[in-house]
Amino acid sequence: MFCVTGANRHDSVVFEELIDALPAVAGLRGRPRRWPDKLHADKGYDFERCRSHLRARGIKVRIARRGVESRERLGRHRWVVERTHAWLAAFGKLRVRFERQVETHVALLSLACCVICLRTLIRFC
Repeated sequence: MFCVTGANRHDSVVFEELIDALPAVAGLRGRPRRWPDKLHADKGYDFERCRSHLRARGIKVRIARRGVESRERLGRHRWVVERTHAWLAAFGKLRVRFERQVETHVALLSLACCVICLRTLIRFC
């Protein structure tokens, strides 16, 4: 699920909507779990409403606290996100959103994700 907002809006504004849109997490056996065990996030999401939303769903909160914790603790988890942003930024049209319609931008994001997955599959075959 994609959630596209304006460039001048903070990501935490749609935090609850994105968490609720997460697909079920497949486990080893049985019915898939509805929520992941924990969620890692950086200091940009250090708001009580974000923390309480996660707690209400039984998700362990791993959000760095502003002014208290170093951002270095999220290193290996943050690297995955930064790498994904770099892969998408390789597609010049996605670096800056020029399309006026959200549907066009989401279609280009989906196409870029398909190309990234195809390139990864080709590399391992």
